[in-house]
Amino acid sequence: MNDPELYRVVQYVTASTSYARETVAEILRTGLGELSAMAAHSTTPFDRETLLEYVSQWTIKRTGQPEPLVREVLGCAGRWLDEAYNELAKRQPEALGLASNDEGDPEVA
Repeated sequence: MNDPELYRVVQYVTASTSYARETVAEILRTGLGELSAMAAHSTTPFDRETLLEYVSQWTIKRTGQPEPLVREVLGCAGRWLDEAYNELAKRQPEALGLASNDEGDPEVA
């Protein structure tokens, strides 16, 4: 994740929560940084809940922020990532390895 992308996530989360931008940025930089490192170096598949739990615990320990705060910020960032993924799947499905009409879900008639 590059700086402009991180900035957009920080803006989204800050607007969606009542937390200070600096606090949100610290949590996201730490949590998403670890998530990026795992994506680059791990070959083990993780389900979403396991991955979120690991990144949450990592971020809590690294930042010293309270658990409810970290979970809310990362949960909100996860919703932003879901929206970004869905938009990319619509606009450029080939970038995600999807067929033009296949977003990973069965087509509903």
